[in-house]
Amino acid sequence: MTPSGPLELLVVQPTPFCNIDCSYCYLPDRQNTKKMTLETLDQALRWVFSSGLVREPFTLLWHAGEPLVMPLPFYVEATRLLAKHNSQNVEINHSFQTNATLLDADWCDFILEHDVHMGVSVDGPAFLHDAHRRTRQGQGTLDRVLRGVRLLVEHDIPFYVISVLTADSLLYPDELFDFYREQGITSVAFNVEEIEGPNTSSSLLGFQMQERFRRFMTRFIALAARADPPLSVREHSSAVGAILGTRCLPGSRTQENKPWAIVNVDCEGNFGTYSPELLGLSSVRHGSFAFGNVARDSLESVLASERFAGLEAEIARGVEMCHETCRYFSFCGGGAPANKHFENGTFASTETLFCRLHKQVCVDVGLGWLEKNRQAKMQRTEEAPRTPRNTQKEESVKTENKCVYK
Repeated sequence: MTPSGPLELLVVQPTPFCNIDCSYCYLPDRQNTKKMTLETLDQALRWVFSSGLVREPFTLLWHAGEPLVMPLPFYVEATRLLAKHNSQNVEINHSFQTNATLLDADWCDFILEHDVHMGVSVDGPAFLHDAHRRTRQGQGTLDRVLRGVRLLVEHDIPFYVISVLTADSLLYPDELFDFYREQGITSVAFNVEEIEGPNTSSSLLGFQMQERFRRFMTRFIALAARADPPLSVREHSSAVGAILGTRCLPGSRTQENKPWAIVNVDCEGNFGTYSPELLGLSSVRHGSFAFGNVARDSLESVLASERFAGLEAEIARGVEMCHETCRYFSFCGGGAPANKHFENGTFASTETLFCRLHKQVCVDVGLGWLEKNRQAKMQRTEEAPRTPRNTQKEESVKTENKCVYK
């Protein structure tokens, strides 16, 4: 069986441990202090580069729990191992998603030296951020996060921010916008409070939340577009890009629902594919969502297994169901398997809270924004003053023509 892919995103989870304890976190094992060994990392990179999946540039994302818990020398050695196994010199975008509380000057030097892309998790001003992103002792973490943000700014390190939106967040688009500007943040991405893993509910449930999310995004996009320079918003850029660009066609698969476009590896070398949130979890029907271990299982053996075939068939059916029933399919491509599993109990399903808000509303807001801009442009054209006429010159031309033709 020929593997799918090609690999677009390699997610490595070097430790499940996180040094803070967010209320909406989907990680079931975030108090576990186990760490990936360099031997396991070496095996993981060898597995990836020998799998046949590496056929174009990809992103290596260090993620979940808090990757900066691992000592800096681990990542120094990781860059050496990466170069050793990347014999084809494939372009790799090195990326961290961090809460920024452990950043220091040495980390900043490493980030600059290796051109690491940085994503920082922060939910806005203290009354929003500290309500959910706390220590295990119940203390807020915003001050520590902003100390890390200031270090990035001082070292001229570009970064983007991911903020989780809750029901409360949606009431404060202006306050969130002001917060980002005050902190020197130029690029923001919004995640919604999702139902995943141990987080079995969401404050965003309820029909009225869809309209509240729409009002929030409409207002925030207006503020971001008017800023100087404009504030980049991932959800808006993605929605407008989907509207104006290439649409998803029948049979299309997106990164999260296409087998082996994403490879997820945990600290023990267990690996899986599809949504990164699935790794480390299991279901009664499918068992563990880790399909093997880099030390003993080849991609070929996984592709030949009944367990993988059953999961892939169910995910593919869910994508087809979205195509058959959802008018947003061409902008979305069938949704994220993790959301379908945790919300609907099966991958062979369609709409989720995540897609109603993060996909459908964002496309609607993007369409409204494009139409408003089109109308404004037309109005400016209609109202633009005509070029003043030089009547004296015109009279001269008329007289000359009259004389010539007479």
